Amino acid sequence: QVQLVESGGGLVQPGGSLRLSCAASGFTFSSYAMNWYRQAPGKERELVAGITKTGSSTNYADSVKGRFTVSRDNAKSTVYLQMNSLKPEDTAVYFCNADRRGYRNYWGQGTQVTVSS
Repeated sequence: QVQLVESGGGLVQPGGSLRLSCAASGFTFSSYAMNWYRQAPGKERELVAGITKTGSSTNYADSVKGRFTVSRDNAKSTVYLQMNSLKPEDTAVYFCNADRRGYRNYWGQGTQVTVSS
């Protein structure tokens, strides 16, 4: 069974940090690029960060550059999103995505991140 399970979300004050994890199973994790998306109420889903199969390259939305870091551990079939200097604008449901171009695309259930004082 294919599964992507996000964890680590919650309520945090502005300026705080959270580390999201996405544990994958049921497919060959190392064959997929991994991405983090987010969707805030009333807004479109947006790509936050991505990382290649081996972790050799990453990309970020301009709004999170310098604050967020995506990484992966293929031995643990897990991708992470370290979020620092959080802002209220970062409040959203964050989704983990596994992308094997031309083959398959999987999504997690999402985890809520709320940044508020």
